[in-house]
Amino acid sequence: MAQPLHPAHRLSDNSPTAGRMPSVLLWAGAAIGSLVMIGALALWFHYGSQVFFEMIRTGLAACF
Repeated sequence: MAQPLHPAHRLSDNSPTAGRMPSVLLWAGAAIGSLVMIGALALWFHYGSQVFFEMIRTGLAACF
């Protein structure tokens, strides 16, 4: 007789870290994103907006 591919009842994970992994990944992503934004703002204030606009203009000129 053929067996079903999935059990009738789901296996539950009763470990202490069962529901923490998505939360940890979310917080880690938010922390990395925050560090990138802080770094970009620090470079913006250090070098000024002119450097960034020149880089964008040069990039567009290289594309066209």
